[in-house]
Amino acid sequence: MPAIGKAVYEAGSDQPVYSIHTMQELVSESMGRQRLPMILLVAFAMLALLLSFVGTYGVISYSTARQEHEMGMRMALGAGKRDILRMVVGQGLRLAVIGIGVGAVTALVLTRALASFSHLLYGVGASDPLSFLVTSLVLVGAVILASYVPARRSGRLDPISALRHE
Repeated sequence: MPAIGKAVYEAGSDQPVYSIHTMQELVSESMGRQRLPMILLVAFAMLALLLSFVGTYGVISYSTARQEHEMGMRMALGAGKRDILRMVVGQGLRLAVIGIGVGAVTALVLTRALASFSHLLYGVGASDPLSFLVTSLVLVGAVILASYVPARRSGRLDPISALRHE
């Protein structure tokens, strides 16, 4: 900063030099008001992702527990652990695709309401296709992870004990 002041004084001593700030400081100050809403938005988005993960896990886990007899029958007839894993994860992916489809259509319809929040996001529009794609991929990843645990549990199922309970 002293070097800048010295260069200005050397160019012409009648120029006042005061309140020198870096560009990073100016940008940080200008974004200060928007920082708290963005932190809250990210926190609520992470909470929503966690709730969707737990909800998907619960639905898939309950569904696989109710289909234990069917999976035991499939395994007794020759289905392997991979087949059971693929079936259970496939059920979760079907739910995810339906939910993402309905959510994307609803979000695209409601972009006018989302436009009022567009000042919080620098360089991103309300109907940004990259945002929709990344969000969909994150949700699909969460669903695969939430479906994998019940699928592994179902893959370890003993066909004889599953058939005896019926």
